[in-house]
Amino acid sequence: MSQQHRAPRRSGPPLRVTTRNARFQQWQALLGNRTKRQRAGEFLVQGVRPLTLALDHDWPLREVLYAGDRSPSRWARDFLDRVPAETTRIAVASELLHELGGKEDTVPELLGVAAMPEDRLDRMSPGPDFLGVAFDRPITPGNIGTLVRSADAFGAHGVVVSGHAADIYDPKSLRASTGSLFAVPVVRVPSPQSVADWAKELRGRGVPLRIVGTDERGTAGLTQTDLTGPVLVVIGNETSGMSGAWRELCDETVSIPIGGAASSLNAAAAATVLLYETARQRGFPSH
Repeated sequence: MSQQHRAPRRSGPPLRVTTRNARFQQWQALLGNRTKRQRAGEFLVQGVRPLTLALDHDWPLREVLYAGDRSPSRWARDFLDRVPAETTRIAVASELLHELGGKEDTVPELLGVAAMPEDRLDRMSPGPDFLGVAFDRPITPGNIGTLVRSADAFGAHGVVVSGHAADIYDPKSLRASTGSLFAVPVVRVPSPQSVADWAKELRGRGVPLRIVGTDERGTAGLTQTDLTGPVLVVIGNETSGMSGAWRELCDETVSIPIGGAASSLNAAAAATVLLYETARQRGFPSH
């Protein structure tokens, strides 16, 4: 085996998968089966930017799959050099990587198997400038990923996905987030009550958290609402808006003025508008 094909920093013969064996079927299941993802506590990562951000943010990668039958690019070599020693490197036949890569016309150089973090609200580390987003029962994983990407772009400290919702670790969500899932804490909670208990605890510690919901019949206009303090903004379900439980939690609701023939905005688009206005009031995040 040539020097350029071997996985760096691994002693002994490298692991190889060249057939659709049990291990390959496990990876396939991570792509298409939410229950098996949850049971395994891991998910498949596709794409250069998501993989790079996962590594940049010290996300635990359990396995890295690389093409064992072709020369790697400089990026792939550098990535494998940076992967922690405890991550298992596996040489995989290119045709199998193609099946796992998610694109018909591209064979990925690398794929990752990443661990799911615990769903703890304290991962968001709220402080005096806290900005969080709660998404109530989102239906489509693409909307989750788009919202996470906007949250990252406009300086949010975390995203909460509540209730019976699409899976944040679905490949469509990861692709739509363009890797921002690894940069912004995203936490799943079973119901708004979990957030209510968390908010009560924060307020008891002196953090004056406000919960602001979005609704076309909101009591205030978006640009007339002060969003400069610690705030959690709530985006409703794509078809039915916020649930009654979320409405009860909100300290106020705001509306986004729109015109034209549209009756409302897509949920992820509404979140982006809200996050932009919040960032504008706060002076925009610096990079």
